[in-house]
Amino acid sequence: MRLKPQHGESFGARVARVLRRTLSSSAAREVAEVTRTAQILQQPVTTGRQIAVTSIRGGSGKSTVAALLGTTYAHYRQDPVLFLEADPALGSLPLRLGAHAERWTTSDIAGIVKPDMSLLDVTGYLVQLPNNAWLLPASKGEIGVMLDSRAYERAVVALRRYFGLMVIDCETLPAEVGRMALAAAHGRVLTTPATPEGINSTYVVLQWMQGLPRHVIAGTVVVLTELTPRPGVDLDDAVQRLKSTGVSVQVLPYDRHLAAGGPVRTEFLAAATREAAARIAADVFQLSQTRY
Repeated sequence: MRLKPQHGESFGARVARVLRRTLSSSAAREVAEVTRTAQILQQPVTTGRQIAVTSIRGGSGKSTVAALLGTTYAHYRQDPVLFLEADPALGSLPLRLGAHAERWTTSDIAGIVKPDMSLLDVTGYLVQLPNNAWLLPASKGEIGVMLDSRAYERAVVALRRYFGLMVIDCETLPAEVGRMALAAAHGRVLTTPATPEGINSTYVVLQWMQGLPRHVIAGTVVVLTELTPRPGVDLDDAVQRLKSTGVSVQVLPYDRHLAAGGPVRTEFLAAATREAAARIAADVFQLSQTRY
């Protein structure tokens, strides 16, 4: 028997939030902020944007953030959105997106898509999702499936002209495909758990990235994911420390629905989570449009 998904915040917290908004004078500011974020997310693109999501360790919420980003883009935009999984090690992106049928993989598609194909032809090989979005998984739940950098590059080159946005769920660094995806992407998201260990190791990686071409770190958003209700770190201090390297930093707050695992259903997310997902999506999208 499948249990009903848990809401991201308690009933009491939801009631308190509604009362605060009803009695507070900040409601107009909140509406203005939501409107501004929507305007950013709906900006047209001249060529398809590639948003690469990666991390330096497992369990940082990488696939969850990728699912939230792509779902946000698909909600706000009219052009098609592709979730491309470049993590063949039994990645959790298909699970997070609620995808059940997986016929073709990223490795398969590299030799299938031809320049004369229409979008309708191409989407026949993909898993259809709500709101004009599609998924191309990296494996079909099989251990040992390989995805090399050449196959990844061929797949991206073949698909990028069909989609306004591609959200790429990469292997953890320093895997070869992950490094290639980061280098070729227009925008980059580096997820890290909001723990002392996660923050320290990410800071070291960002210092290394400072030695790469400027657009790499300037087009990167670090997402601090709260994996517990009280992470036990000074988030303000962590944000400022990571920002000092030249990246943008956002916080994804703890959410009971996300913590439970399984498919992400936006109607069960806490309001703060939905707002954070929109901010992160707008931040990295805006950076992906910037010339450095």
